[in-house]
Order: sequence, then C-alpha cells, then structure tokens
Amino acid sequence: MPKRTDIKRILVIGSGPIVIGQACEFDYSGAQACKVLKEDGFEVILVNSNPATIMTDPGLADRTYVEPITAEFIERVIKKERPDVLLPTLGGQTGLNAAVELAKDGTLDKYGVEMIGCDLAAIERGEDRKLFNEAMAEIGLEVARSGYAYSVADAEAIAERVGYPCVLRPSFTLGGAGGGIAHTHEELVSIVSQGLELSPAHEVLVEESIEGWKEYEMEVMRDHAGNGIIVCSIENLDPMGVHTGDSITVAPAQTLSDLEYQRMRVASLAILEKIGVETGGSNVQFAVNPQTGRLIVIEMNPRVSRSSALASKATGFPIAKAAARLAVGYTLDEIVNDITKATPACFEPTIDYCVVKVPRFAFEKFKGTDPTLTTRMKAVGEIMAIGRTFEEAFGKAMRSLEDGHQGICAGGKEGADKLSDDELAQAVATPTEHRIFFVVEALRRGWDIARIHAICGIDPWYLNRINDMVQVQESIRGLRVEDIDADAMRLLKQYGTSDAEIAALTGSDERFVRAYRKGLGVVPSMKTVDTCAAEFSSATEYHYKTYENIYRTSPDAKKCVAPDETTPADKPKAMILGAGPNRIGQGIEFDYCCVHASYALAARGFETIMVNCNPETVSTDYDTSDRLYFEPLTYEDVMDVIDVERPDGVVVTLGGQTPLKLARMLEESGVNIMGTKPDAIDFAE
Repeated sequence: MPKRTDIKRILVIGSGPIVIGQACEFDYSGAQACKVLKEDGFEVILVNSNPATIMTDPGLADRTYVEPITAEFIERVIKKERPDVLLPTLGGQTGLNAAVELAKDGTLDKYGVEMIGCDLAAIERGEDRKLFNEAMAEIGLEVARSGYAYSVADAEAIAERVGYPCVLRPSFTLGGAGGGIAHTHEELVSIVSQGLELSPAHEVLVEESIEGWKEYEMEVMRDHAGNGIIVCSIENLDPMGVHTGDSITVAPAQTLSDLEYQRMRVASLAILEKIGVETGGSNVQFAVNPQTGRLIVIEMNPRVSRSSALASKATGFPIAKAAARLAVGYTLDEIVNDITKATPACFEPTIDYCVVKVPRFAFEKFKGTDPTLTTRMKAVGEIMAIGRTFEEAFGKAMRSLEDGHQGICAGGKEGADKLSDDELAQAVATPTEHRIFFVVEALRRGWDIARIHAICGIDPWYLNRINDMVQVQESIRGLRVEDIDADAMRLLKQYGTSDAEIAALTGSDERFVRAYRKGLGVVPSMKTVDTCAAEFSSATEYHYKTYENIYRTSPDAKKCVAPDETTPADKPKAMILGAGPNRIGQGIEFDYCCVHASYALAARGFETIMVNCNPETVSTDYDTSDRLYFEPLTYEDVMDVIDVERPDGVVVTLGGQTPLKLARMLEESGVNIMGTKPDAIDFAE
C-alpha cells in the first residue's frame, strides 16, 4: 500500500548532545528521515538540542525546536504543534527513552499523537531485559542463563547460581552504561550499585558469562506487511566481553557457515515480529560458542543505531531513509533503491567486497582512566574502510585512525617490540585499543596461531589473514625500495600495506615509494558501491580504491591497466577533505562545515567530490556530494583519488586538523589548494 493519507504532521525526536555511545550517526539518520518525509509531502517538526548537526539546519524540517530532549519540553512542542504522529526510532536511546516517557505519562493519548515505527509495547519488549528474555523463550530461542536484580542482595544470590564471572546489564541504558563483567564479589557489588542507579527501571540483568564466544549482529528491515530483509551481517573481531561499539567489526561476517547464517537470519526476522517492531530498522546481536556451536540471542535494539549507520555505508542501503518511509505506510517493495534506481528495497543487499570498522578512543585525554575494554562502551568515534579482501580493508582501516599509526606495521608506538614474551602474552590477553598491535607483534615473533587464539579468543581465520599481512611485510624488511619488483609491490598493496609502511620497512621516504610504485605501473582502480555485487548498474558515484582486478596489457608489459568504474564530468571539480573519525576536539561540527561546503560549491557550478572515512556522518551519505570516496585521509590515499579525478582544487580548511596536516604535502605535489594557502595555514598554526 502507498503512504498513509491520515498523517499530515510528523514529530521527529533527535538525540541531543554527542556523548560516548551516541554520536553523529543520529544526525545522519535523523537528517535522512527529515529529508525523505518532506519529499513525500509531510510537515516535519523536529526537536533536537544539538546546534552542530545538519538536522537542526533551518531548512531541513518545517519547524525546528532547539530544546532539551525531555518529556517536559517535548510535551510543550506537542501542545503547540499538535502533530499527528511521533517517530521515535531515529534519535538513539535518548529519543527512544523520551518517547517511552511521553507514552507512559499519558501525553501522547492526551493530544491524540500516534507513535509510528514502533509502539510502546514493542519498545519495552526490546529494551527491558526481562520482557525480552520471556519473548525469546516463547519463540524457542535461547538466551544466557540469568536473573534480575533490584538490589545488591538480589545480584549476589543470582551470581551464586550462574557463577563467576557474570555479565551485568542494566535495563534502558545507553552504550552499556552501568554494566560490566564481575569476576569477583567485590566487582559485582561495585558494578551492580552503579547499574541500579543508572537504570531508569532500577533493574540489572545478571547473566552467565559468555566471554570468549563469537559475536555477530544482523541489521534487519521490516515493513507493516511482514516483509523482512537482512541488510547486512556484521562480525566482531573481538570475542564476547567487549562492547560491539568498541570492537573491530567486519561486514559481511567472514567465519559463519551457511547453516549458521541462515539460523541467525530466520531468528532475526522472527525476533522483530515477536517483539512487535512494526516497521523500520533494528539490529539483533547473537553469540555463538566456538566449541559447541550453541547459539544464543544477546539483545536487540528496536531502533536505528550506530551499527545501522555502518551497515548503510557498508552496503549503500539507506536504512534510516527506508525506515522513515516504512513508518508512514510504504512497504519494502514500493521503495526504490537510490543506488541502482532499478531494484526495490526488498532486494536484499549483496556486496562483493569487505568492510572493516575500527573504533577510535581518547584515553590519552583522561589520565588514570582504565583502558581495558568491557561491555561498557568507551569509543568516541570510528572509521570504516572498504577493500576487495579483508586484508586490504583491514590495512586501510588501521591507517585511517589518525593516532600515529601508518597501518599494522606499528613499530614501537606501543612498545610491543620491547616486551618480554610473558609481558606480550598478557598484552595479547587484555582487550585494549592497542591489543591488535600486540597480536601483530606475536605473529611477527612467529607464535603459533593456536597459541594466540587460546590467549585472546580472536578467531583463527582472522589471525591467519593478519599473519599473511605480517609475513608479506616482513619479506621486504631491510631491502631497498629499488629491490621490490612490480609483482612484489602489487602483492604488498593487495595485502593492505601503505606506502608509508613500505617506506618505514625499507628506510625510505613515502613520496619516493609512491613515485617508484607508479613507475612500476602499480596503481589502484576505483570500484563502485552498488548494493548488488554489480548485478545492476549503479546510478550513484560512491567509490572505494582497490588493488584487486589489475591486469597487464600484455605478458611482457611493465605497466598495468587499472579499470576504473568512475564516469567523466563536464563541470569543474572541487574536492573536499573530511574530518575523519570523531575524537575529542574534532567532532561533528567539522562534518557540518564540509557538508555545507559541498552544497555551496555545487550551487556555484562545481562537481563536488567528498573524501572521508567516517561512517557516522552526513558527509559520507552518498547523495551529499556528486562523488563520494570512502578512503583514509592520508597523503597516499588522497593523492590516489586526485590522480583519478584531477580536481580543479582541493578544500582543506573545513575538516579540522586532519586535512590541514596534508595541505603542505598536497601543494608540493602540484595540487591546487582552494581558499587559505598552506603558507598562511602554517603561519596561523
């Protein structure tokens, strides 16, 4: 059926200020929703208190209230605006909790406002641990053995039954706030006390520990007719015990058998139906015992989330946009995919590449903070990388973090190479932001894969792939750059090795490596993200760089041809460099600047090209600019895009410190810097 005709005015709740666990992904989802609802002729009323967001721009909604996301203020907006419906599933946990309060205190009934996308009962079944576990039991799905504590004494009694360590999960909190893993009675008392205080329901789930199990997530879409699709499967590199927002994750899942995948797929759709998510996007998390294959359901979010933004950017499927349309009555088969302009939204995305997400932390800003990763989220941002293989994507991801690493070839930043074997084993066993570099050092020392897996729980498949990357790099350590032939250089690039890493391994300079590599004819090709593994042509210029599918023009030719999937432009081109991962001191405000620069340059007749690696942002929406390159903001990766696009100028002053640091090298490479020149930038800095 088409859109509902009984709805004229829609109230959308945003997510408020940026906090750990709830960042600019909700600006992205909320902005998408507001745009499509207005396109469909609805009047959109927005409540959000964050001035740094695109969604609070005056033109995005018909009326915007920059007010606190509380029931009190939202009721005043409802009283004044008299919306027909409330859409609560696009504003993160803050928006969802506010909607629950408005429903429970009778405000929505008082003013005749209907909640769409998800009703109160569905939200409570999805968010309340007790109701959720009961619902899973009714459909025959297993959850971890557990009990509910309303006091410390309750928690102590349950812990005696399920044993230590046990996982503590407060109900209705954001990013696992107040939760954790208790290995001792003292830890139990400390965590439960805080969890009871932070939970609006004063309820903490105490459950058996499934530390070390494999964790997966399914991004699901459902319409009111009962149609459902899996947009994307996501696998955590870290085993259970680390919050999914703090783990390196991979899409699609790499280590699932087809039988396991189908079990999760069927279970995910059944869970949405049982919980009562009428329409829209949700995610469902599963844990699998790697020894026995036992599958349990961890939790689900009856709303879009940070993972939804990641899945949208990973596949090209606009989850928030589709969720908004489904909420107002459309079905999946009635929504046309923006990427292909040919397939309906009920066409399940298929991707012929690999995506890796790596979180960004800021422990250095908070001296004395425990950097150990637990079920409580601590990441302040994240990056995403796309490659044809896991190795290529992982290499890109590790050089995108802008934390001093050039890739996995870390050298001495963490001091990994100076640790004794016992110290290294402890570092590999402890989940921290740097653990992956300690794993790399263990592989470099020749430790057995089975030994490393036993210590850290990372699946052997991933350890073997990372080991391949390490061995390829080690094969050139100490050589001169000139000793590397075209085949070896191509192999290095296909295994995710950056020019900067090659320079470090050979005692050379990054720019010399680049010039030498290009002289060998080893250059990347630009591929397109199309949601359908090239089954249909893409109507959207959304690209990533790869060294796969490179062939020689003839067997004896030194040069290689890299077939690009980009199209020529007949307008002058302006390239905008984004801000990279969110971190303290450089956040959503720079994304706002880059998005408006793109709009302004397009209005002046330029073809706009955005380069960024942050999946949470509006700038990496595929329709913000004429062309989007999801690439690291490094000299190498930016120059590779410049070589293909040949822009008339590059904007470096709107993405914060990240692009500013590239300005000088880009200018020295012959790139026209638009606006403030590097000399003036250096003078000011």
